[in-house]
Amino acid sequence: MGTASWRAGGEVAGVRIPCTPVAIAAAESAHAALPPVLLGHASRVFVFAALNARRGGVACDEGTLYVSSMYANMGLSAAYAHSTARYELDSADAARRLLHHYGASARDQDEAWLAIALHTTPGVSARVSPLADMLAAAVRMDLVAAQFDDYTGGERSGVLAAYPRGKGFEEEIIGAIGRGVAHRPHTTFGTASADVLDRVDPDYCRVNFCGQILGSRWQGAQAADGRTPPHSRAAPRA
Repeated sequence: MGTASWRAGGEVAGVRIPCTPVAIAAAESAHAALPPVLLGHASRVFVFAALNARRGGVACDEGTLYVSSMYANMGLSAAYAHSTARYELDSADAARRLLHHYGASARDQDEAWLAIALHTTPGVSARVSPLADMLAAAVRMDLVAAQFDDYTGGERSGVLAAYPRGKGFEEEIIGAIGRGVAHRPHTTFGTASADVLDRVDPDYCRVNFCGQILGSRWQGAQAADGRTPPHSRAAPRA
């Protein structure tokens, strides 16, 4: 993938790629840290998000949106090979540090952090902020073609011409996510990353929430106290 579009403030599908100092720094960091499949994904996400915001008349700071797009998967990079946190949190923390370094407002820092931290949590982003909504929707568009028909054929073609998905994109991005979370499987509980590990790691054992409840220490504690759990007591007669 070429880099001229962001270095020169180029245009993709009618969307101007930000070329402010913080945007350039975000792009350089993404190019240095992310594998090509995640870099292309990040680039497409920004354009899809910007197009969606424009179409819906949504007020969204494009500079902050660009940083959020470039950094949404930074936690999957090799720099976090020993992290024990959810990769979304690592990504959000990294974006906040970058924005803070370049003097972004506290509000922009907070919005970017929340948007990135929640971009894989279905149903929540739309209630957080316009930026979080646009980011999450664009991620779904690029990964699973959500709202596919909301974009014109020309818009989709323009995005792919600038940032091709490439043959085998689907398996490649699943693999990239899997490699980024393989060393911290416990952090995938309740997230889409659990589905990824379930597919790519034959040794992965998915945590079951019902099992956690049924196997909690409360059962042993109640037995030791000689108490009968409330749900097992006989119901009072009418």
